[in-house]
Amino acid sequence: MNSVFEKALFAGALAVLVVPAFSQSAAPQSTPAPVIQERKENQQDRIANGVQSGQLTAGETKKLETKEAGLNKEERNMRKADDGHLTAADRAQLNRQQNRLSSNIYRDKHNAAWASGRKTNRIASPRGSRAVN
Repeated sequence: MNSVFEKALFAGALAVLVVPAFSQSAAPQSTPAPVIQERKENQQDRIANGVQSGQLTAGETKKLETKEAGLNKEERNMRKADDGHLTAADRAQLNRQQNRLSSNIYRDKHNAAWASGRKTNRIASPRGSRAVN
């Protein structure tokens, strides 16, 4: 009888471990749309911080905001084309574009030397960059 009880206990333990493993793989993963939204908000905050700190000029801010608006419009069009969903290819494309925008934000925030609390224009030369008046 001990052997039958052990077999039943083993079968029960196995069922407890196996059933959740199969149910996880059968359910589709939720769409990572919140990731896209979080990145948009983060990049908006970075632009706002750059404006507030004086690291971004009005022209740089306008250019970045225009690119952000274009990216948002493209996302809306992608969703509209696929009944409100983003395909894996759409998500990959948006991710690449958000990466590029993130690089642009970084570049614009760090593209000039700080002299007495203001930006100066820089010219790149073979010997390094120098300030221009």
